[in-house]
Amino acid sequence: MAEELDIVSDLSKKEKYQQLIPQIKGLIENEPSLIANLANVAAALRQAFGFFWVGFYLVDGDELVLGPFQGEVACTRIAFGKGVCGTAWKENRSIIVPNVDEFPGHIACSSDSKSEIVIPIILHKKPIAILDVDSHVLNDFDEEDRNGLEAIATFLIPYFK
Repeated sequence: MAEELDIVSDLSKKEKYQQLIPQIKGLIENEPSLIANLANVAAALRQAFGFFWVGFYLVDGDELVLGPFQGEVACTRIAFGKGVCGTAWKENRSIIVPNVDEFPGHIACSSDSKSEIVIPIILHKKPIAILDVDSHVLNDFDEEDRNGLEAIATFLIPYFK
């Protein structure tokens, strides 16, 4: 069965998240595959918001390894504490970067990325994955994005085994 999103394009960011979140819940709730769910969440976020890049990095030892994503080819491995994703993992917190060129140690997978938000997915008080969203627009992310993306990240926790 084909899945579809119903997102009205002229809504505010907050309204889009309110409309998207229950659809993402419905999309993943009966699918046991972590990879399928991560792939669909990345696609849904990119489709709903038109983000430049949306994807997941999975914790593997002392590195983050690229998981399902939507967008241009990306960095495959990121060390603990390096770049925005590695820093969010190390500090166990979400990070909003208004201008990636001003983030110390930013890893430029694409020069077209201008701003970024990174959300750790946390199980037993430790990050197990990272949701990474990039925009080609400066200062594109705010607290509405943090709240919406953190809510979506919590729906994914039960699929990690």
